[in-house]
Amino acid sequence: MSNNSKRIIATNKKAYHDFFVDETYEAGIELCGTEVKSLRQGAVNMKDSFCIIKNGEIVVHGMHISPYEKGNIFNRQPYRDRKLLMHKKEILKLFGQVGQKGYSVIPLSMYFVGKWVKVEIGLCRGKKLYDKRETEAKKTAQRDIERASVTRS
Repeated sequence: MSNNSKRIIATNKKAYHDFFVDETYEAGIELCGTEVKSLRQGAVNMKDSFCIIKNGEIVVHGMHISPYEKGNIFNRQPYRDRKLLMHKKEILKLFGQVGQKGYSVIPLSMYFVGKWVKVEIGLCRGKKLYDKRETEAKKTAQRDIERASVTRS
């Protein structure tokens, strides 16, 4: 396995349903050892997580990493806030854009790059109900087209 291979741990499907993703960034994440072992088993839930920028740091809230089964006293709280590791310029750029109306920073996916855990975060705008319906209609139409082409073959 090469050192730059990406192995996806989890994706935040709800984020793509509820938001338009305008830009994406890659960030490291500050974890303890038992959390990494738990991630290797895929025990993470990103559904309701979001990022907050304060004091020049970016922190992810609401990400649930299940306690490691054999972790005993070294396990940490599943919902604790975790600091993301990015360049100061990128954080300041995100902070400026979050100040604009309707922008949020949402974790989109989590993956391993070699031995490092990375989080893909997105600069997102909230979708209205009619936008969600339109997206769902497009997906359904695409699915129907694919089914029709498979049956003809």
